[in-house]
Amino acid sequence: MQQFVVFPLLTHSHHFNQIKGKEKKMIGGVFIYNHKGEVLISRVYRDDIGRNAVDAFRVNVIHARQQSRFPVVNIARTSFFYTKRSNIWLCAVAKQNINAAMVFEFLNKMIDVMQSYFGKISEENVKNNFVLIYELLDEILDFGYPQNSDTGVLKSFITQQGVRPVTREEQTNVTSAVTGQIGWRREGIKYRRNELFLDVIESVNLLMSQQGQVLSTHVAGRVVMKSYLSGMPECKFGINDKITVENRTKTTTDSTNSTTNPNNGSTNPATTTKTAIAIDDCQFHQCVKLSKFESEHSISFIPPDGEFELMRYRTTKDISLPFRVIPLVREIGRTKMEVKVVVKSNFKPTLIGQKIEIRIPIPPNTCDVQLLCMKGKAKHKASDNAIVWKMKRMGGMKESQLSAEIELTPNDKKKWNRPPISMNFEVPFAPSGFKVRYLKVFEHKLNYSDSETIKWVRYIGKSGLYETRS
Repeated sequence: MQQFVVFPLLTHSHHFNQIKGKEKKMIGGVFIYNHKGEVLISRVYRDDIGRNAVDAFRVNVIHARQQSRFPVVNIARTSFFYTKRSNIWLCAVAKQNINAAMVFEFLNKMIDVMQSYFGKISEENVKNNFVLIYELLDEILDFGYPQNSDTGVLKSFITQQGVRPVTREEQTNVTSAVTGQIGWRREGIKYRRNELFLDVIESVNLLMSQQGQVLSTHVAGRVVMKSYLSGMPECKFGINDKITVENRTKTTTDSTNSTTNPNNGSTNPATTTKTAIAIDDCQFHQCVKLSKFESEHSISFIPPDGEFELMRYRTTKDISLPFRVIPLVREIGRTKMEVKVVVKSNFKPTLIGQKIEIRIPIPPNTCDVQLLCMKGKAKHKASDNAIVWKMKRMGGMKESQLSAEIELTPNDKKKWNRPPISMNFEVPFAPSGFKVRYLKVFEHKLNYSDSETIKWVRYIGKSGLYETRS
């Protein structure tokens, strides 16, 4: 039986202030440029950042003939951390040896905050809201140190028109939100019907040899939740780790009664026989109580209202690959080639894969292609030098075949290096074997019970970079 492994990446994603010691350095300035290099927003927090820093970034990055491939550029002992959205450049500047991950987390949060206030990041929107942006910068960056960037907290005392008078009651709520543990959820939320939607979304990445040997594979997973619950509920769900299995006698009744699933997630072929999965690393939303996860291997939290990403994880062991692609390429002289591709589905017959697309590369000197496929539609896409084979649906434990005769023009140039065959798909199970064993909701003040809450759990497996060498 495999152990559930958690590596040091286990952390809250928004706690800037947990960076300690020598790593805790400050940002010297923040600049926003348009595509011409004109400064739209300029906020300097340190005396050692002068006007020449603004010009240096414009000349060496924005107006440079060859665009830099690196997100951090050092110019005259000054570090420039930048990102681009649409036609807008956002840049943070520092003279000190600052923590780069913290700076980029701040820049991304700054973008999220601005989008929540005025939508798309564009030159027009930045110019129309420059007063608001300066107010936001004053709140989320104090003397170069990142502060609270939660949009729910910010919107409670900064409106789109600017700062408004705050009542004593609102001040109390703001203080509680800033200093307390429930800054992501406000009091007084009410719904006529309490519902909870939980999606386990996994992207499978694969590189397989022509002989069928797996060269590399991993799953990148996300648990996305939509919460429409009244009051301040505490949610708890268990996953298929070793501790959950050992305590199964205590939770069997809850497991069978607490989750309503219209997509029949319980028929996950990757998890019906798996009682544990090995997770390489995972990252939680700040609402999750990490101490309970480490001690009990259950995820306990008070959810934000609406949609949010509860958890991210990555696993590399015992992945159930939904499809296998078997290619056979035969060259007949210099002007003809025969290609056969077999696709096999490796999941339960009761499940159906959807949005299936296989992209088969062909030589650039192809002049004619004759295609025959058992199922779906295939066509030669000359602009991409590929055959694209599409199937809307494919049942489990099935196989289908495509045959192609390719006519080539004589080519004495460089020999064609065969790119791998790639595949896209979507299947209704989690290839890693991730399984939600139970999902409970507790709300003591409003006194609605767990059984009165409607819950939906769905599993979605889809392709990441899913390739087979040919």
